[in-house]
Amino acid sequence: MTKPLTALFIDCDSYFASVEQHLDPALRGRPVGVAPVMAESSCCIAASYEAKAFGVKTGTRISEARILCPAITIVESKPAEYIRHHHRIVEAVEDCIHVEAVLSIDEMWAWLPFNLREPEIVETIGRKIKEAVARDVSPVIKVSVGAGSNRFLAKMASKMRKPDGLFVIEHRDLPDILHPLKLRDFTGIARSMEMRLHAAGIHTVAELCAAPKPVLHGVWGGVMGDRLWHLLRGDEIPELASARKSIGHSHVLPPDCRHPDKAWPILCKLLHKACERLRSHGLLAGALTMQLAFLRGASWAAEVRTDETDSTLSLMRLLDRLWRDRPEPGCQILQVGVLLTRLCEQGNHTPSLFQTVADTMAALDKEKHQRLDATLDKLRARYGRKVVYFGGVQEGREQAPMRISFTHIPDLGLEQD
Repeated sequence: MTKPLTALFIDCDSYFASVEQHLDPALRGRPVGVAPVMAESSCCIAASYEAKAFGVKTGTRISEARILCPAITIVESKPAEYIRHHHRIVEAVEDCIHVEAVLSIDEMWAWLPFNLREPEIVETIGRKIKEAVARDVSPVIKVSVGAGSNRFLAKMASKMRKPDGLFVIEHRDLPDILHPLKLRDFTGIARSMEMRLHAAGIHTVAELCAAPKPVLHGVWGGVMGDRLWHLLRGDEIPELASARKSIGHSHVLPPDCRHPDKAWPILCKLLHKACERLRSHGLLAGALTMQLAFLRGASWAAEVRTDETDSTLSLMRLLDRLWRDRPEPGCQILQVGVLLTRLCEQGNHTPSLFQTVADTMAALDKEKHQRLDATLDKLRARYGRKVVYFGGVQEGREQAPMRISFTHIPDLGLEQD
């Protein structure tokens, strides 16, 4: 039975780099690398297609990028601009078709209504999206559009004609249309999973598509293998619900901030930002991890657990304890990070049944901390993040600017300095 087209996927091409080329016309047509911090030890978080032609890609060290592409221009990332243009792109797509969900800063998808599923109609919608982005956002920022009988295949279609592509995978073309791809082209197949597929005798996409469902179930060790078997055949299956498991921030330190006395305030600022996000999601954290990467190459991390809390002051005290226990306290630090885990919703939190006098005093402190955090959050939301902060942030408030992960789009009001 032939399955209809149901999903349209929109993927921005080299998004961060293309925004930089839009903002600075002198960069257009030239190789560009985007770095989180202007240091040779940092890495590219994005590269223009002109730079990719020389082998520069996400994760390439800046010093290596200059060797691969001597003409490359390295620019420091501008997260606020990427977010602003992201919202403009979403609005442009909405003018053509309703966006079902925004998946990341550079990806979104739309469900195709029953009357808009013919391949010719879908291609017309795709062209309209491209025209709208070029007209309403920038002709420099390109998007690739793909369509398929499920969101997985639509995403694969968007990648198969990059950059500035438009491609439709019809059900009648499966699975042959996928055979030229490599295993690593598929979402969810990284190096370790590729090795597991090889161990199961699967070395090509043709072999992956032909593999029986029990084989894929065994390779993935569960239902994820079953899901892939169905997705490759164009079946529509519900998305798995996922709960937020952690909230964190990290920052690569510029050379003048690598001394521990300079790194500590930046680490404090990262924790402040994580705590604000924690409260904005209505969550509590039961564990704090501090992560350090030393300049000489070693890394260290330590976790401390606590009663579930969203108090910045309480978590700051735990961070201070971890900081004092770090190894080699005199060594310069290349990167700092904080991670809040063991998260639970405030409404699902169950306090201890057996309270002592100390617990009662702690509860009173908790109420004070909640009032303090609520007041600070309101002041910072209304007057800006620099208007008030804990003293530990004093020396680092100009550092650790906003960052954008692949799945978290910061709220400019909450994140921007």
